[in-house]
Amino acid sequence: MTTVTDEEFFANVPLFSAFEGVTDAGNYRPLPEGWVLALADIVGSTQAIAGGRYKDVNMAGASVISAVLNAVGKGDYPFVFGGDGALIALPGSLEKAARDALAAVQVWVEEDLGLMLRIAIVPVADTRAEGLDVRVARYSASPHVTYAMFWGGGTSWAERQMKLGRYGIERAAPGTRPDLTGLSCRWSPIEAENGEIVSIIAVPGEGRPGEEFRDLVNGIVAITAEQNRGSHPVPADGPKFAFSLKGINREAKATAPAGRRLWQKFIIFLQLAIILACYRLGLPLGRFDARRYKRDVAGNSDFRKFDDGLKMTVDVDVGRLKRIETLLEEARAKGIARYGLHRQSSALMTCFVPTPISRDHMHFIDGAAGGYAVAASRMTGKSLTAVSVTP
Repeated sequence: MTTVTDEEFFANVPLFSAFEGVTDAGNYRPLPEGWVLALADIVGSTQAIAGGRYKDVNMAGASVISAVLNAVGKGDYPFVFGGDGALIALPGSLEKAARDALAAVQVWVEEDLGLMLRIAIVPVADTRAEGLDVRVARYSASPHVTYAMFWGGGTSWAERQMKLGRYGIERAAPGTRPDLTGLSCRWSPIEAENGEIVSIIAVPGEGRPGEEFRDLVNGIVAITAEQNRGSHPVPADGPKFAFSLKGINREAKATAPAGRRLWQKFIIFLQLAIILACYRLGLPLGRFDARRYKRDVAGNSDFRKFDDGLKMTVDVDVGRLKRIETLLEEARAKGIARYGLHRQSSALMTCFVPTPISRDHMHFIDGAAGGYAVAASRMTGKSLTAVSVTP
C-alpha cells in the first residue's frame, strides 16, 4: 500500500469535472489527522461595501490565499475564496508558516487598505471533537486548475469560532509585510451579457446537507447550465482588455514597498502594453501566448464553489433567475436551506498569477457591488442598501 504524504494529499484526491459532483459524498476525502484551517475575514465588510470599497475587500480576501501559499512554498493545498475572506487547509507542520503569513497580511490590510482583518488557526481535530468533519473534493475547473470543495460542517464551525474571538493569532509588528507575489487585480469589472450578475449563497437549513438540500443544489446548477457555459460571468475568450487604474494601484501596493510603488506601476503598465501588443498581433512572446492566456483566464475562474453550502456568482437572464429564486424560497419555507441572493450589473475578478508563463493561474470571481458579502448579510437577515462600487 502506497503511503501518501501530507504534501501529496490534495493532489491525490480524485478529480471530478461536472460541477454537479459537489453533492456526491463519494468525491470527498477527510483531511488527514493533524491538519489545521487558516482562516480570515474582514471585520465590518458591509460598512466597507456601503462606502464603495468592495474591490478593496476582495483584494484583502485574496491576499490571504496569496500570502499563505507563498509562505508555504505554493504547494497544492486546498483553499476557498469567500469574497471578504478565505480559508486554507494545511498540514500541521506548516502551522507556524501560516500563522506568520496571516499575522503579516493582517498588518498589511490594516496599514495599506485601511481595513480590519480577523484571523485564526483552527485544528481540524477540534471540529471532529464537535462531531463535525472537514472533507475535501477536487473540482477540475479547467485542464490547468483545480479548486477545493469543502463538506462536513467543520469549516463553518471554524468560521463561527473565529468570529467569536477564539483561536486568534498574535499580532505582527507594525510595518510587517507579507509576500503577495502574484496577487493581481488589473481587470475592470465584467459586465453581464445574459441579464444580471447574481451572487448566491445557499446553506443547509439544519447545518448538514441531506438529500433535499442536494436536490436543491442540483436544481440550481441545472438551471444555470441551460445558459452558455453554465452561466459563467466571464466570456469564453476571456474578459475584455480593459484595466482598472485603481486596481493597478492596489496591485502596486500589494507587491512593492512604499518606496518602489511608482516603479512597480511602471512595470505593470509596461507588461500590459506588451501583452496587448502581442494579443492584437497574434504573436507569442517566448512561451507566453496572450490570446491563450486570456482564454485560460475564463477557464480557470472559480465562479462556483461548495464550502458547506453552495456559492456561485453567475450571469443569468430574468426567467432563469426567477426559477432559481422560486427553488430557494420553497427550500427556505420547508427548512431545507437558508439563502442569500444579491443582484448586480457586473462581476469582479481578483487573480493569483505566480507566473503568466505557467497556465495554472487562478482567478477569483465575485459580484462587483457587494457579491457574496451582501448575499451573506441577507441570509442572516441584515439589511444593506444598494451600493455604488468604484473598482
